[in-house]
Parts: sequence; C-alpha cells; structure tokens
Amino acid sequence: MRTNDAISGLILIAASLFMIYLTLDFPDFPGQKYGPALFPRILGAALILCGGILIVRGLSARRVGGPWVELADWTRDPRRLASFVMLPVLILIYILTSDQIGFIPLAFGILLLLFLWFGTRVVLAVPIAAIATWVMYWFFAVMLRVPLPRGILNNIL
Repeated sequence: MRTNDAISGLILIAASLFMIYLTLDFPDFPGQKYGPALFPRILGAALILCGGILIVRGLSARRVGGPWVELADWTRDPRRLASFVMLPVLILIYILTSDQIGFIPLAFGILLLLFLWFGTRVVLAVPIAAIATWVMYWFFAVMLRVPLPRGILNNIL
C-alpha cells in the first residue's frame, strides 16, 4: 500500500505537535534557560519541517494525477492480509493478557504460532520458539532486570 506523501506529512506533523505538547509539563533546570524539553522540541520542529516538505511533494504529485492511496497486489490475497494483521493482534493480546498468563507462556505461544503460520515444520518450530523465549527472558529479566510478568508461573519463578 502506498499513500500520498501529503497524508504522511499530515500524520508526521500531528505526531510532532503531540510530542511537543507532551513536553509542556517538563520542568526546567534551576538556574538554566533550558531543560529536558529542549531536545524533544527541537526534534519536533525538525519533524514538522519534514512533514511540510512531504505535504508539498504530495500535493504536487496529486496535481499530476497521482492517487491518494494505492493498494499493493498482496492486499488482495486473504492469507497475506491475515499475516499482515496477525502481528499487531498478537501484540495486543500480549498487552491485554500478559499479567494473567505471563511472559514465558505467551512468548512461547506467540512465537510457535507465528512459526507454524509461516510454514516452519513443528520439529523445528517448537525448539526454536523455546530457545528464543528463554533467550529473551534471560536478556530482559536477568541481564537488564526488566520485571517481566510471571502470570501462571508466579509460584515457580
């Protein structure tokens, strides 16, 4: 899918304005004219400029006859469309159920489902999903000390 640059520019400007708005409550450093809001505001202003450039390019392409939105060929294939939608849906499922189920069972289940959906044989999918889950748990929970949800494994871990 390809959208006109004017649409992308508007989205970029809106996101940048929202980012700048979020910095309005940032405190200033005592005795200094700048604080932690300075860099996000500079970045937001630069992104607004980039969004403006995208809008100009998009409107000039539209004058030539370019479409606002053009769908790619893969969007007409139901399996590919399901593959495209599957990852955000699985992320949403993780967000909503991770406290109850826990990181390890959910990560293993999500990885196994994705491996099988994309055609990996079960003999390979199960051990790779298990090893990948263990590596992610080790890296985040042990090395970085990120408190991952334990869920049903609370009494074990």
